[in-house]
Amino acid sequence: MPRVKTGIVRRQHHKKVLKLMKGQFGTRHRLYRRANEAMLKSLWYAYRDRRARKRDLRRLWIARINAAARLNGVTYSRLIHGMKKNQIALNRKVLANLAVRDPQIFAAVVAKAQS
Repeated sequence: MPRVKTGIVRRQHHKKVLKLMKGQFGTRHRLYRRANEAMLKSLWYAYRDRRARKRDLRRLWIARINAAARLNGVTYSRLIHGMKKNQIALNRKVLANLAVRDPQIFAAVVAKAQS
């Protein structure tokens, strides 16, 4: 069987990796081996942090809701329990937005949940 060299294919792969790593510091955008390591790491971070962002945003929403709820004389857990009991179906993202942008409506939601 004849020997096959990977000339063009390897060159294309190297160019693809180096193009992805444009903007990195030092050898991470110049040398293929270092660029490939950096690329694998950065792609893994991107994958991981797409999931972490969802957790972080939920934590932020809960903190905002809790702060606004305490200004209205109720804790976060009692507010959520009251909303479930009174069938008020607002998710945490909307509640946090109300707490920040429209405190009067948030206070009305709290009053309705406590009744």
